[in-house]
Amino acid sequence: MSGESGQPEAGPSHAGLDWPNPERNRAGVPGGVIRRAGAQGPRSWIQKVLEQIMDSPRQCVTPSEVVPVTVLAVQRYLLEDEPRDTVPKPPLYCYDVTISDGVYQEKCYLDPSLNSLVYQNILKVGIQMRISRVSCLYNEKRIGQGILCIDNVHCGETSDSISLETPFRNRAHQEKPERPLRGGKSHYLALWNNEDPYGDIWLTDKQPEEHNFSDTKIISLSHLEMTWTNRRNFPALLVRILHKSKLRYYGKPDKKMIEPYQTFLEVADSSGTVSVIMWNALCPEWYKSLRVGLVLLLQDYSVKKSYPFRIQPVPVDPQIKLISTMEICLNLRDPPTNIIIIPEKQVKPEWRLPKLNHRFTTRSELDDMPGNCICDVIGLLVFVGRVQRSKKKENREDFWSYRWIHIADGTSEQPFIVELFSTSQPEIFENIYPMAYFVCTQLKVVRNDNQVPKLLYLTTTNESGVFITGHRGQPYTYDAKNANRPSTSQAARVEIQERNGKRHQDDEPVNSQYFQTTSTNLSLSNKIRILQGPHANPVAVPQPGASVQTKGIKPGMPSIFNRRANTNASLQGKARKTISDRWESQLWREKKFGLIDHLHYSHVYPESIPRKFMFEHRKFLSEQYNSQPAKYVPPEGRPPKLDDFKSARSLGHFEVTILGLNHEIAIDVAFLPMYCPEDIRTSQIDTLLTSMNYSCAYPQDTTGNDRLPGPRAVAGDIIKAATELDRVHIVGILDICNLGNNKVEVYLHKIYSPENTS
Repeated sequence: MSGESGQPEAGPSHAGLDWPNPERNRAGVPGGVIRRAGAQGPRSWIQKVLEQIMDSPRQCVTPSEVVPVTVLAVQRYLLEDEPRDTVPKPPLYCYDVTISDGVYQEKCYLDPSLNSLVYQNILKVGIQMRISRVSCLYNEKRIGQGILCIDNVHCGETSDSISLETPFRNRAHQEKPERPLRGGKSHYLALWNNEDPYGDIWLTDKQPEEHNFSDTKIISLSHLEMTWTNRRNFPALLVRILHKSKLRYYGKPDKKMIEPYQTFLEVADSSGTVSVIMWNALCPEWYKSLRVGLVLLLQDYSVKKSYPFRIQPVPVDPQIKLISTMEICLNLRDPPTNIIIIPEKQVKPEWRLPKLNHRFTTRSELDDMPGNCICDVIGLLVFVGRVQRSKKKENREDFWSYRWIHIADGTSEQPFIVELFSTSQPEIFENIYPMAYFVCTQLKVVRNDNQVPKLLYLTTTNESGVFITGHRGQPYTYDAKNANRPSTSQAARVEIQERNGKRHQDDEPVNSQYFQTTSTNLSLSNKIRILQGPHANPVAVPQPGASVQTKGIKPGMPSIFNRRANTNASLQGKARKTISDRWESQLWREKKFGLIDHLHYSHVYPESIPRKFMFEHRKFLSEQYNSQPAKYVPPEGRPPKLDDFKSARSLGHFEVTILGLNHEIAIDVAFLPMYCPEDIRTSQIDTLLTSMNYSCAYPQDTTGNDRLPGPRAVAGDIIKAATELDRVHIVGILDICNLGNNKVEVYLHKIYSPENTS
């Protein structure tokens, strides 16, 4: 329900069902389409359920007929505290589920007791489900309004034929922007994190406009720093954006903020650089239109003392003064800020606005950089991992979304390995694929030279940005510092084309790049690390993608190494031959029939196997390794199957049985060492067992014209090395991955040998 201000009031519903009441004609209700039996056209199951609730004295009913409906959308939002709540509660995220019965669509409220079905990706878009119990949540502030609530469901498989042409039964659900059924929030959140802008409240149409500066008084940042405490009104600021942070959502159940967002801009003029904070409703209006490099005229802003614990990013130009005593605040009110984007052609040299100064680093230079350095990289994507999530805090529903990628720039045999967290750019984060030019800015170097092999990768920061298409016009293309620098991406392109050309002669797939897929099942794949077990020296395992990470401890001893590999599997559907190498310890032969429990989790699902990339199927493959979407998108044509794509893991996988220290419980887990001799840069291979506590297995160094050992030989070496683990106590780290839809995988991630096992 809307008040005079046009904003939704807090209450059970403001966009729910229009219910018939005795004073109205039951054959039709304004805002809804409810028809009694005898109406023309097909009967709607949704309609019949509404009539059943309307005629029942009970608030909760079991539909007289249970038929499958299709899930078209699953949308998330934060529910505010009810007025009667006296003790603040932790954030409760609710879900509105849009269903279709083939005649009408209806947006329904999902009872929070069923939220786990969304977490486990059992309830997702595109499936058919049967609703066995419903209820009505009435709007007590308006007669004849309520929300249809789903209280019990059985989720089925993905529907083969889904129509998006069915109309909404309630026309209020078609309003733009879309609004949640409950509470006073004006928008939905992204389905799997709070950093990504989602929905139609996020505008993108802000354009530069020429401004007449004749009547505009402008103050420099350094002068403002010296005088702001003695001013009541502030002249305009003319600045360039140097950095832009990702979004921060600070909504809480006890806060009545309509759009509780915040983002930081680092801006500068000729006298200094300062932090600008954009608050609340200004974020949906401006965030997606502002980018690094734009020149802004800021009027009617406020100034406050800076937050003492925030660390500003390193200035792009060390000559520019870093102003850390004040912050500029932009808000929709108190006072209402005026933001103008100045066209670059109107920018005058006498303004002396700073130029951007990117820190592009080559892969060959990265080896000599110390930890925590900030750099920018450009190159070709050669590996794209699937989306994972990790909890921000225990016992909360807030997560970080991230994925691992490899970027080759042609200056080294090794790629950049990047831990790419969401940068509030879902249109890029969810649409990256191998062979694309890719730019990442404001990355931090993470390294540890004390471990073997050395740890070296890049991770995103709060100000990181990513670019994948439309490089022309981006701020880094105007960077004078890099104008005369050789194009590392061109070098990478030439090298990869040469390598692909060689493969094409052998009728192999022309794309050497690959990525780790996950089916659209991956929504909130849970990753749980479990420690302890009998051990030996370290063996290597690529880290499978998943979402939620927690840790536990479990002891054991490796008892069986069983290799399973499929060969000759390709898009052409050639016959498959299974190769099996096996070792079984004597201890296992003695104890396996007397176990209290034997857990079997060594199966590897198709979506967990890295696949060779094929450009013509990039859209399908991109969907497979992304998180589940909030809205159903129909496929184009008849999509292929994951098993049709050649695996990038020529070693296959190993099934490892670990026996508990008390010889009463055993668990079968999967072990996936990476080996790809034709593409050494992405294979991550090291000496066997000396690096078992890292993510990969590498072959022995070769000299002269010696050929790298083939996968069969390497597999044999792994099996042989495993025999040395017989009766050895280990501490093992397992990744437990809940892929959703009741599918669970357990991977051997690391193995340690305790120094003291007594």
